[in-house]
Amino acid sequence: MPRTTSPLLPTQRPLVTVDIAILTVLDERPHVLLVRRPDAPGEPYPDAWALPGGFVDIDIDDSLEACAMRKLREKTGVETPWLEQVAAHGGPDRDPRGWSVTHLYAALVPIDKALEPGGNASDARWHPLRRNGRPKGVKLAFAHARLVAEAVARIRRKSEYTDLPVRLLPEPFTLPEMQNMFEIVLDRSIDKKAFRTRVLAGEMLEELDSARATGKRPARLYRLRDRRQLHVFRRALEGGDAAA
Repeated sequence: MPRTTSPLLPTQRPLVTVDIAILTVLDERPHVLLVRRPDAPGEPYPDAWALPGGFVDIDIDDSLEACAMRKLREKTGVETPWLEQVAAHGGPDRDPRGWSVTHLYAALVPIDKALEPGGNASDARWHPLRRNGRPKGVKLAFAHARLVAEAVARIRRKSEYTDLPVRLLPEPFTLPEMQNMFEIVLDRSIDKKAFRTRVLAGEMLEELDSARATGKRPARLYRLRDRRQLHVFRRALEGGDAAA
């Protein structure tokens, strides 16, 4: 006879949350948006920094992604051109309030939208990231530092073979600006000739009838044909001397 198990009592059901690693680039360096947790009775990790997020609301959210988008709008006041689920973590020791599971999402915010975090977060700030993908000079609640590093690792992997980093650029942009953004995200140099060949052959860019003045000569301006559709390169990007 198959063994049956009793359903969890209401008080035993796991807490379900969504956490979002919202990333941008400021001063040529990757940053993550962190919010300060409320200092109120019963709140775990009072006054500590954490990723924006919260509980799934079954009366509002028809999916985990819908919850993540809602939390993103609430905390930042902006829409993101890219949002992706990275991982899920659960266990009895994550949250002192009980057995919990969180779904980690990563989102990118362009530089021009990231200068002043908006939304309803009472204290939201951009924090620079170390090369290992963890926030610098701050300790996070709920082991969120590990979640940030996971999100950064996912973004770096996808940036090796897709045009994902362009979502961090305001439009229009030049090819040197585009390559620079790739190098910041990947934390390494890219061969200039190979990069230009790859992106121009991919037909993901729309060339505009305008240019931007530079130190030597005007640089042609571009924009993505579709900011929500990732373009996949046939081969990963090669390294090299970015100044060559």
